[in-house]
Amino acid sequence: MSPYSIILDSPFLLTSLATVVGLLVGSFLNVVIYRLPVMIQRDWKKECQEFLKLPITEQPAEPFNLSLPHSHCPNCNTPIKIYHNIPVFSYLFLQGQCAYCAEPISSRYPFIEAFTGLLSAVVAYQLGGQIETLFALILTWTLIALSGIDYDHQLLPDNITLPVLWLGLFLSLFNIFTDPTSSIIGAIAGYLVLWSIYQLFKLLTGKEGMGYGDFKLLALFGAWLGWQYLPLIILLSSLAGAIIGVALIIFLGRDKSIPIPFGPYLAIAGWIALLWGEQLNTLYLVNAGL
Repeated sequence: MSPYSIILDSPFLLTSLATVVGLLVGSFLNVVIYRLPVMIQRDWKKECQEFLKLPITEQPAEPFNLSLPHSHCPNCNTPIKIYHNIPVFSYLFLQGQCAYCAEPISSRYPFIEAFTGLLSAVVAYQLGGQIETLFALILTWTLIALSGIDYDHQLLPDNITLPVLWLGLFLSLFNIFTDPTSSIIGAIAGYLVLWSIYQLFKLLTGKEGMGYGDFKLLALFGAWLGWQYLPLIILLSSLAGAIIGVALIIFLGRDKSIPIPFGPYLAIAGWIALLWGEQLNTLYLVNAGL
């Protein structure tokens, strides 16, 4: 038996491997969450200046993307060595400080790493050694990145959402998670449902209740899981939004006037539907007597 087969057939080994990979991916997601919005905003600014025929005012001297510049301390600019960049463990070993200037390191970095490792372990344990597990991990990592960016900037970047939406449609051709018909209808319905709610809310209140990125994210879930899971995702996201929103206001003192992005709640609901959607839908139908 090959080592590959041994790992796939062992829940412990598979879950352990997924955890380690998740920790490493989480370290990269920290980079995506911080840098991608900066890159997008710079591109927007440049495009606006070119369109208005204004001088380009921002020309970075060094490349700024997801790979460059290399990780460094924002305070002393010292490059971070590999052994100082081990997910979670380096943070604990360095007691949350830069190894060179002792500047405090945000606890957000190890949190994202640990959270990604934990969710990766849950996915591997729940789905086991099948092809769906690989793609479920990709979707999970995508949702963490989207949630972090949306929480910080109220932005769900198309250059993340749309390729993953197309991936869901592609997977349906092989009946991975759902069939092509359910996937196509799900993508269309997912977008139109929230778009319709947005238009109705705007008509009644004159305000915008959500962004177009939310429509595309629900379309993504429709493409991956099929239209049958959209009611569950909408219900769960509304429930998550109500519970977490109230908790943020009561326990963390969040200002009620500050808009709360809906993307993370959709991500929570979609991830739950990905792993336990069939059981939840069946439970609802049984209780409803259908």
